[in-house]
Order: sequence, then structure tokens, then C-alpha cells
Amino acid sequence: MPKPSPARKEAWKPANLLAPVPAVLVSCGGTREWRPNLITIAWIGSVCSDPVMLAIAVRPERYSYEIIAATGEFVVNLPSVRQARAVDWCGMVSGRSTEKFAGAKLSPAAALTVKCPIVAECPLNIECRVRKRVALGSHTLFLAEVLAVQVDSALVDAKGRLCLERACLLAFGHGEYFALGRSLGRFGFSLRRRLRKPQAPVQRRPSRR
Repeated sequence: MPKPSPARKEAWKPANLLAPVPAVLVSCGGTREWRPNLITIAWIGSVCSDPVMLAIAVRPERYSYEIIAATGEFVVNLPSVRQARAVDWCGMVSGRSTEKFAGAKLSPAAALTVKCPIVAECPLNIECRVRKRVALGSHTLFLAEVLAVQVDSALVDAKGRLCLERACLLAFGHGEYFALGRSLGRFGFSLRRRLRKPQAPVQRRPSRR
């Protein structure tokens, strides 16, 4: 028999309480038929490493859903805390009647592989092409292959390593935005042995024999 938990637990009905999750700006459009648009997405995740793929969940009634379904392209822009207000605003207004780039005071810039623009102010931009669309219920899942990534050079150290801690990225949980905190360790740190400090040599007195 398992030991009872020391913390008191309450039974809740099913709810979307997975947290924290990224809070990102997804850009789409930028074609002759569709003007550039932005949508705030928190239901997003990496799903495959070879090929590199991610997925976003979008309600079919959203304006951006129509654009992504028609064009098959989008860009995931990872915002920093400096874009927190813009991220929230883009999730509160509709692109059907609002030019979101101008309203959020964000700058569209050219992507490398897709027609839709990136958000220039965001430190990371992930360009994607839709490979599969799965209707789940309230949301539809867009499974997409990552075609290219643009990274702010300020996040890359002298050895070419990506230093995400410099980006001051946003997180979202249960209706609130959070700034990511300090690093607790790199992947695999729990299995690394602690390096022992070299001990100073013992000074022995000369023998008096």
C-alpha cells in the first residue's frame, strides 16, 4: 500500500491546468489575399526532433485560423517581458477589424522561408509550414515542420551557444503572465558528479634519523 501523501489533496473535474506554458505571438498572412496578422497562443509545444516539428492549438472561429488554414504557414515569435503588454493585447482583439502589428506597435520583418512576416522585436522567430491539421473539439491542432529559425545575436555567446536566459522570456499559467526566473541547472545536472577540489599536498617534517 502506498503511503498517504503528507499534503491534503482535493479532487477537481478535468481542467486545462498544465502550467507554465509559453506565451507566444504567432504571425500569419502577409500574402495578396491575407494581410499580416498576429494571434497570442499559449497552447503550443514541440512534438518531434527529426524532422523538427511543433504544434499549436487554435479555435476555428479565430481569424488567424482562417489564415493559417488557407496559407499553411505561420511563424512562432517568442516574446520577452518587454513585449508582455503587446502579447496580452493581441490576445484580446480580433484581426478581422484591427491591424494588430500597428496596434501593438510591433514591426513586421521578412521571414527566410515563408511569406508571413516575423515580429522583429521578438528575440526568437520560428518559421513553420503546416503538415497536418487535426480537429480535436473546441480547438484544432496544426502540426507544423520548422523550416528556419532566426535568433537575436545578443543571445549567442562567443562559443556559438544559445543563451536563452538572456532573452527574459514570458510564461503563462492559469490566466497570468510570468517572467522566467533563474536557472536551476542544465539538462542532466542531476547525474553529474561533483568535482572534488584538489587537496593541498601534506607537508611532512624531515626525518631526524
